[in-house]
Amino acid sequence: MTFRYLLFYKPYGVLTQFSASEGGQHSTLKDYIPVPSVYPVGRLDRDSEGLLLLTNDGQMQHRLSDRRFYHPRTYWVQVERIPDAAALQQLRQGIEIQNYRTRAAVVQLLGAEPDLPPRDPPIRWRKQVPTTWLEVTLTEGRNRQVRRMTAAVGFPTLRLVRVAIAHLRLTGLEPGQWRDLTQTELKQLNQLTHPKQPRV
Repeated sequence: MTFRYLLFYKPYGVLTQFSASEGGQHSTLKDYIPVPSVYPVGRLDRDSEGLLLLTNDGQMQHRLSDRRFYHPRTYWVQVERIPDAAALQQLRQGIEIQNYRTRAAVVQLLGAEPDLPPRDPPIRWRKQVPTTWLEVTLTEGRNRQVRRMTAAVGFPTLRLVRVAIAHLRLTGLEPGQWRDLTQTELKQLNQLTHPKQPRV
C-alpha cells in the first residue's frame, strides 16, 4: 500500500468526516478532498478552523491521536475580554473541567490580531466587549478542550484556529485547500512518531 499524508485547511462549518451529515446540511471533507481511503488524525469541531492531517497510515494515525504520546498542537484563540495574569496562569497549570484535569499548556497573549482569512460567517461582535487573541499549545486533544478551558476561567472562545500540529504549519494554505506533505515534513513526522515508550 502507498501511504498518503495530507495537510488540509479546514474552513469554519465543515464537519471532520467524509460521510454525509445528517440531512446533508453541512459540508464534509468529501467536498474538498478527492483522495480515497485517507482519514483525519484527530478532529476539529464544526465551528473550529485550521490545520488537519489526513493519512491512510494507521500506525501513524494511532500515535498522533493517542494522548499518551504528548504531541503538541497549537491554536490561535480569540476570546471575549482580555485575560489577566491569574487566568493565563490557570490555563498554563491545568484546569479541572468536567471530570478531568487538563495537562500543563503553553499559553501567551498575542501582541496583535493574527493574519488570518476572514471567517464566514464572522464572529458575533459586541461593541462594549473587547476581544483578544491567545496562542495555546496543548499536548492532548480532548473534545472541545480549548473552548472548555477558556470558558472555565471566564473568557469564552469566539474563534478557534489550529495553526500547527508539531512542526506542521498552516502556512501557505487557504481555507479549503490541501496538499501532500513534503519529504522533509514527512521525515520529521516519522522521527516524531517512531515507536518508543510512551509517557503515561
